[in-house]
Amino acid sequence: MACELVHARTMARVWLALLALAALCTSAIAQDEDARTSPSEVLGNARLFDGKTVTISGTMLNLQEGVSAGKGYYTFDLSDGTETIHVFSLGKARCKTGRATVDGTFEKARQQVTATRVRCR
Repeated sequence: MACELVHARTMARVWLALLALAALCTSAIAQDEDARTSPSEVLGNARLFDGKTVTISGTMLNLQEGVSAGKGYYTFDLSDGTETIHVFSLGKARCKTGRATVDGTFEKARQQVTATRVRCR
């Protein structure tokens, strides 16, 4: 009888651990999906997104490339058709026009995203 009680308690702990793991995985997936947003969402909630890493998609407009202190950089506007957010990135632009997805940090004061990655779509 004592052995059965120990086994039942052990099984209960295993099930609780599995439920907790499932909840954590669901939360992580939801947070990842929440990180994907639009220029309208970011600019409409600038205080919430200030200093946060974001992933935004839209259409590239007004691409400008330049060099400063020997390093290449480029800027462009990313539009979702309603709002437009400014993007700054180091390096050479791979996308010239069309759809793009940007990963980077939003800066409320500049109303811009400093990109760590730009993907052409």
